[in-house]
Amino acid sequence: MKKLVFASNNKNKIEEISHILGNSFTLLSLRDINMEEDIPENEKTLEGNALFKARYIHNVTGLDVFADDTGLEIEELNGLPGVHSARFAGDDKNSMANIDKVLDLLGNNPHRKARFRTVIALIFEGKEYFFDGIVTGIITREKRGRKGFGYDPVFMPDGKDITFAEMELDEKNSISHRARAFEKLKEFLAGKLPSEKKNKTF
Repeated sequence: MKKLVFASNNKNKIEEISHILGNSFTLLSLRDINMEEDIPENEKTLEGNALFKARYIHNVTGLDVFADDTGLEIEELNGLPGVHSARFAGDDKNSMANIDKVLDLLGNNPHRKARFRTVIALIFEGKEYFFDGIVTGIITREKRGRKGFGYDPVFMPDGKDITFAEMELDEKNSISHRARAFEKLKEFLAGKLPSEKKNKTF
């Protein structure tokens, strides 16, 4: 089975992506390849951050690798926190502090449109590819739910009356930005599998 490195040690992300990609590939985290360092995310775009991480791991290991970067973009905050989403309230990447800062900035503003956008950079057999996924919704006025991670407790996707943090993983994966991006990745990778594996039904 072909090995594929996911440039992350985030257990929640790895669980989500493993669920989406299934068992067509052996998915390795950074910890699985003995890389514990925090790869810098200093680029000005989600695409830049994702590609920097993927290139960094590929240059060290020579393995096929993909990396993602996700931003929450809030209309009334001119697209913030955007590329700064993980460190919006500080370099310690404290999710609750990030959420509190967003809620403080929005206050009682009734205009709470937002979107999540995920960009994946894949280096596969020496070539680079990008995939993206977007989901639109609103920022709730308070935290709701204990599932998920990041800004999930305050993001309610369009057409739903619960936040990502109130959803079971299957429901979230059916509509989320990350799921949409990784479904595109999965479709691409399926096209790269040997024909006998693509046609295998058991």
